[in-house]
Amino acid sequence: MSFRPRPNRVPIARLPWRGRMSSILPWVFVLGIAAGTMLPARHWIHWPWTRPPISQANPQDAEAVWRRAGNPTIRHPVDVLYTIDGDTFEARVHMLPGHDLVTRVRLRGIDAPELKAQCAKELQLAEAAKDALRNLLRQGEVAIYNIGPDKYEGRVVADVATKRSPNVSAALLEGGYARAYGGGHREGWCGTR
Repeated sequence: MSFRPRPNRVPIARLPWRGRMSSILPWVFVLGIAAGTMLPARHWIHWPWTRPPISQANPQDAEAVWRRAGNPTIRHPVDVLYTIDGDTFEARVHMLPGHDLVTRVRLRGIDAPELKAQCAKELQLAEAAKDALRNLLRQGEVAIYNIGPDKYEGRVVADVATKRSPNVSAALLEGGYARAYGGGHREGWCGTR
């Protein structure tokens, strides 16, 4: 057995900031948790499965839809592609046999809470309105009529009917998911209800 001398161990000097840092770290952790619980995580964490589908809408299609709509009482059948929020969805509109156009449809006469919410209450109301619209559109035989241009490009304003709901806007108003809107300034949802 050979004898090996122990290497000289030089003590590491205490770093001056190490003592302060170890007393601050728990508070940083607590503040991080507190801040994280106050923010709705869905707005700053973008999970791949929560993103809406890529829009197929073409701004020129929206203009073509309302220009070709003709008589406001004629109902044009649509295939709902997806629900955007409580008063807007994207649809494939069957204008003529073999001639389909894709556009976003905003429901006429209502205002629903926005998903880009100003407060947690508005976000909760917006999600409920979106679910309500999605459920109404799932009734089937969705059609749009009384089609007109919207103030935003790539979107039309229309009345919407389904198999069981002659007016989807009226159903959303009756359910308390939206409020009447005739244009102009819209009030926020954080101080209501």
